[in-house]
Amino acid sequence: MAKIIVYPSLSSDLSGKMFTFPQETNRAHVRLNTTRQEFSALTVCHRSFTDLKRDHSLFSMSTPSHSNGFLIFWDETNKEMEPHIRDKKSEYPGRDYKPNMWHSVCTTWDSGSGLVQLWFDGRPSIRKFVTSGSSIRGSAMIIVIGQEQDNHGGGFEPKQSFVGMMSDVHMWDYVLSPCAIQKYMDDLNYTPGNVLNWSALEFQIVDRVLIEDKQMTCH
Repeated sequence: MAKIIVYPSLSSDLSGKMFTFPQETNRAHVRLNTTRQEFSALTVCHRSFTDLKRDHSLFSMSTPSHSNGFLIFWDETNKEMEPHIRDKKSEYPGRDYKPNMWHSVCTTWDSGSGLVQLWFDGRPSIRKFVTSGSSIRGSAMIIVIGQEQDNHGGGFEPKQSFVGMMSDVHMWDYVLSPCAIQKYMDDLNYTPGNVLNWSALEFQIVDRVLIEDKQMTCH
């Protein structure tokens, strides 16, 4: 069995950089570190670029009691983006998720109302009820990009892995306003995440994931 390489934890300003996940695997991922143990509301934003034509995970946060504490998942069969909160799923079909181009995705949820909303390339979805009343909590919160946690910190499947590039991962412990989300979508002087901040990110790379200059098309 091939040895899994685990690199030391890093704290780095990744502005202008991206993570490259170059192959389908049940090992390669980036673990994003936070000391937070409870969320009564949150917003997660990221940009990704892939040519996958199968299911794949875009963001996976797991707690000991909920493997899908907060998961953003692309369901290729039904052609829909699926936020999962505390193991409850909402479904957003009709997103123009084209291959080989950058897409910006923000997802918000508030435990008071129980409403989730997905912003895809600047366009908001309707607000849907998913689960309310209880926060996402756990003494050992594990946040991963590149893989989907079928159990707390593991259970990775190659056919759910992300292959491609990812950048500008931010997480806030509140619901961002539409104007703030639009600034993120347009990459304009937005407020960085107060839980995960791409320009001051604490993370650990496991196996083959590269940090490269972000590739953008020139005009």
